[in-house]
Amino acid sequence: MADTAASSDSVFDVLILGGGSGGYAAALRAAELGLTVALVEKDKLGGTCLHRGCIPTKALLHAAEVADSARESEQFGVRATFEAIDMAGVNKYKDGVVARLYKGLQGLVSSRPITYVAGAGRLVGRDTIEVNGTRLTGRHVVLATGSYSKTLPGLEITGRVMTSESALGLREVPGSVVVLGGGVIGVEFASVWRSFGAAVTVVEALPRLVPAEDESCSKALERAFRKRGIAFSTGVRFAGVTQDDSGVHVTLESGQSLDAEIMLVAVGRGPNTTGLGYEEQGLRMDRGFVLTDERLRTNLPGVYAVGDIVPGLQLAHRGFQQGIFVAEDIAGLTPAPIDELGIPRVTYSEPEIASVGLTEAAARDRYGADAVAVYEYNLGGNGKSQILGTQGFVKLVRTLDGPVVGVHMVGSRVGELVSEAQLIYNWEAFPEEVATLIHAHPTQGEALGEAHLALAGKPLHAHA
Repeated sequence: MADTAASSDSVFDVLILGGGSGGYAAALRAAELGLTVALVEKDKLGGTCLHRGCIPTKALLHAAEVADSARESEQFGVRATFEAIDMAGVNKYKDGVVARLYKGLQGLVSSRPITYVAGAGRLVGRDTIEVNGTRLTGRHVVLATGSYSKTLPGLEITGRVMTSESALGLREVPGSVVVLGGGVIGVEFASVWRSFGAAVTVVEALPRLVPAEDESCSKALERAFRKRGIAFSTGVRFAGVTQDDSGVHVTLESGQSLDAEIMLVAVGRGPNTTGLGYEEQGLRMDRGFVLTDERLRTNLPGVYAVGDIVPGLQLAHRGFQQGIFVAEDIAGLTPAPIDELGIPRVTYSEPEIASVGLTEAAARDRYGADAVAVYEYNLGGNGKSQILGTQGFVKLVRTLDGPVVGVHMVGSRVGELVSEAQLIYNWEAFPEEVATLIHAHPTQGEALGEAHLALAGKPLHAHA
């Protein structure tokens, strides 16, 4: 994308540092509202999500789904054979998806009155960003510098020990993998590699996989992983790793040792705030994160922060919505603050996990153990899920005589159901209200309807 010349004499209404999901959303919405906008990005427009995160990993997951479908085709009466994974072909497909979306995003930004500046920016004043030796000034500054793959103290990322960024570029399917970290990134890569034919072991220090999700979802994923032949060790800490020409040799504090061709380090993402001038300008921070109020304002007047550098869920769609919110707040539209619990969460493994709102445990802690009702609808009663051959459930959490405060789902493609689930949560719907809505048949969406019917006291395709 060609740079747009920016004069040091220009004063923009909105000056944005970072062109990922949060930054470009803020730029597009601010320009749409008639504000003058400058967007500074040191790498590619679209950030980690488009180029090294959400999009390429989900492309790999779809390729993995196709591989599994080929292997299992006979159960559907289709005689197909699975020969091999062609990683050159997989990468061509993956990179093509990214390239098309990147081109589209470049076109969007170019079509708007946005001054785009390619280069490494740095905050050098409350209202000033320096990039390529030029200082840009903004009446409002939005910090959106994203995140990076973390590692553990003393654990060097080199050679056969890699993070997700390097794993996305592998030219061959590894024969065996140790995945360090059983959160979203770890289990997604574990799912891909197992579908591609690798032997996979996941190591998670906390007591269960995807520990941020409802415990029922964790147990369901663990059962599915056992059935798929994905090994995992939970509640055990990493001790060390060595590597040689044959692979990696991992030791755990329990004394267990694991050998594999590579090790993926998936222990979370840290805020990308070092060396950007934030602390020097007096920005209030905590462990590298930029602290804000509910309107995403920092302690510096006129300076906002969005996305992964703000404590909370590190999700592209969270940053995207925060970018829109900040643009509208600057424009004086006074949008309602974003409810973090109302942000949908999806783990795109096989099976998928999708959720919004409070877990059962968190709801009981908040409202009292006896003030919460829970219902779990098994997908065994859902026609489309039977057609797809998937297992799982829809779990609802509500307050007694009150609205639904949590929706948790496990099963193939349930991520597509979370949009309705987040409407139910965010609009504080009662089960009795959702039970009156008509869900098309046969769809997996019916499972949401059936679960609400049951919680409303009138179960049909479910036991009372």
